[in-house]
Formats: sequence, structure tokens, C-alpha cells
Amino acid sequence: MFKNIFSKQFALLTYLTRWAVIITPAAVTIGSMVALFLWLLNWAIHFRFAHAWFLYLLPAAGVAIHLLYKWYGKSAERGNNLIIDEIHQPGAGVPKRMAPLILVTTVITHLFGGSAGREGTAVQIGGSVANQFGSWFNLTESDKKIMLTAGVAAGFGAVFGTPLTGTIFALEVIAIGRIQYGALPACLIAGIVGDVTVSAWGIHHTPYHVDIVDTGQTLYNVHLPVSFWLLAKVIVASVIFGLVSMAFAGGVKLVKNYCLKWIRVSWLIPVCGGIAIILLTFILGKPDYLSLGVNAEYPGAVTIVSAFHHAGADAFSWLWKLIYTAITLGTGFKGGEVTPLFYIGSTLGNTLAEWMNAPVSLFAALGFIAVFAGATNTPLACTLMGIELFGGEYALFFAVACFTAYFFSGDNGIYSAQKTAVPKLIADESNYLKRMFSKYKL
Repeated sequence: MFKNIFSKQFALLTYLTRWAVIITPAAVTIGSMVALFLWLLNWAIHFRFAHAWFLYLLPAAGVAIHLLYKWYGKSAERGNNLIIDEIHQPGAGVPKRMAPLILVTTVITHLFGGSAGREGTAVQIGGSVANQFGSWFNLTESDKKIMLTAGVAAGFGAVFGTPLTGTIFALEVIAIGRIQYGALPACLIAGIVGDVTVSAWGIHHTPYHVDIVDTGQTLYNVHLPVSFWLLAKVIVASVIFGLVSMAFAGGVKLVKNYCLKWIRVSWLIPVCGGIAIILLTFILGKPDYLSLGVNAEYPGAVTIVSAFHHAGADAFSWLWKLIYTAITLGTGFKGGEVTPLFYIGSTLGNTLAEWMNAPVSLFAALGFIAVFAGATNTPLACTLMGIELFGGEYALFFAVACFTAYFFSGDNGIYSAQKTAVPKLIADESNYLKRMFSKYKL
């Protein structure tokens, strides 16, 4: 018996050591590329701040991005969906050109004012580098799946400074309702090493602050740890977060499909998108909804950071950011969806807090993670993100918000390659509701 136990433990130790040796150099490379990307992105955003007229070159930048992918991109243009497909079923692999192409084109998008994010870039860098290292180590097909998943974890954890979130996100995003724990050790190593590497390069992430809120209540002289009135407000807000997640995913697809249907010349699609962004900015009279939305271009600008403060967002800031991002990504500009989702969620949380007389910073934080959870179908990862970014004091509310938004965000998300392992509404429950509606003629 002792021999058998020792044999299993030794095999486990060998397995962990093997993956640590394989993953560590790949994660260091991914973290270094993400650090370079974040540095270039910060430079591009502040350069545009100093040269506001760069926005008028956005249509030309869109054409340049279109031509780069037409001449050199090939399968790389599928982005995150290609990586998810390769994890489901390895095929032609992730091209080496994906990493430099997405890095350069995302920086171009932000340099000229396009409303996009950075997670897509980091994930594609992670997938491309991981695939290359997998080829060098001559991994089997099953190990390549783990390697690609770990690359996603490294990229995501590195770009946001959330290694645990990156770990679970990489496992959870592949299929709705299922997590493959076999890749957990590799993903955890990758997430931690990628994040540490970015920090070692001197890159710092934006801090967010949630005010101290008394989330309990006193009932019949007994203090309860949870206020049911506050919890009810959180649930109502989270339903709205989920519906907005669904609107975001549908909006990007709607713009893309509409452009493909009505604009026959492909390079004119980003031109039209760029012109639309310019006109919207001119009509609104402020540049708040361009680029990431993290740094303030001028005092009083609406940003993700400002949304954590009273009167830090306009009533419809979330809607304008949704429209800007749907146009940007739907017309072919590059970048991620996640940071715009943070902006949409935090500003919507700010607005709902004002309407519902709720704690502003807490609801901004809830929107920050819940809209993201609904759009990506990753409620567990987003709950962990809330804890990593805002602290564990409100973990219960984070979980309620993320899972509520997840269930109310519809059957699809921003990643078309994401498969459904377990439906959100199981068949028996759906049939039960149909029978009830039929019985009472509803």
C-alpha cells in the first residue's frame, strides 16, 4: 500500500515538475511581450492625448489594419476564437505571426482613438507563444491543448495583474458550464509567472478603490452579516448587467454583419467605422469614449476610475461606450472587448447606484466584473477578479452579481468558438416552464 501511495505521489511530483519546466520559459516570454505591449499602449494613448487631431486619421489607420491582415494575417484574423478552436480540437495550429500582428494593430487602433481593449491582444500573444513553445518541446496533442490553455492564462493574468483570474478564465472560457481541471496546475504556473514577469519589467496596473460599506443589517436587535435590502438591489442591478452584456455581444455582431452585407468593398468598412467614431465624438463634444477609457484625457473626463466616485459618470456613459466599441470592433479595428466591458459595467453601476440609492463604488465594482462575466460566460473567474482587484470583503456580492449576470446574458457571448457543455437553462426546467405557461394560458 505504501509503495503504491509513494508511486502516485512521485508521479504527481514528476508531472508538476515537467509542466513547470515547460511552462516557465513560455510564460516569461508571454509576460515580457505583454509588458512591451502595455508600455506601447500607454505611450500611444498619451501621445494621442497630446495630438488630438490624430483621431481624424482613424479611417486611414483602419485601412492599414485591414491590409496588414489581408496580406499577412490569414487565419490569425480569427483571433481569440482560433485559439479556443485549437484547444477544442488541434488543427493547423496558431500562427507565429498572430502575436506581432495583434500587438501592432492594437497599438494602431488606440493611437488613433479606436474604442477597444487589451485582453484580446494579451490572449493572442499568449496563444501564439505557447503554440510555438509546444512545437519546440514536441508535445502530444493533449499536451498542446494544455499548453495553449496555459498561454491564455499567462496572457490574461499578465495584462490585468490578476493571475488567479487568468488561471480560471483560461479553464472556464473554453466551454460554458464545464471546467477541465487537468490543465489547472499548468495554468496556475503560467498565470503567476506571467504576472510576476510584467511586474519585474516595472509595469504597474491601475488601482481601484471600493469604499468601506456596512453590508449588514439589524433585525429584531440581531445583527445579520448581510443586508437583504442591499442584496435585493444587487440582484436587480445584476439582471441589468446581464442584459447589457447580451446587448454588447449582439451589438458587435450586428455592426459586423450589417457592414458585410451592405458594404461591398472590404477596405471601406473600417473607413466607415472610423468616420462614424469621428462624427459621434464631434456630436457629443468630448473624447471620453475613445480608446481604453482608463486614463483621463482632461480633468473631469468619464473613465473607469472616475466611475468609482459619486457623479463620476453620465447617465448614459455606458451606452455610448457600448456603441463606440461595437462600431470599432465590428468594422475591423483590433483590440480586446474586456476593458470596454469594464468601462460599460462600472459606469452603468455608477448610474444604477445613483438611481437605487446604493453605494456607488461597490456598484461600480459589481458592474465592472458582472458585465464582463455575462459577456464571456465566465462567472467564477470574474468573481475571483473582484476579489483580486477590490478585496475579499464583498466576495458574496461579487459572486451574486457575476452569476446573476451570467444567467441573464443569454446563450451566447463575445466568443463564437465557445461551446456549450451545460446549458444555462436545463431542458427539464425549460419544459416545466412551458407546461406552466400552457396550463395557465400565459
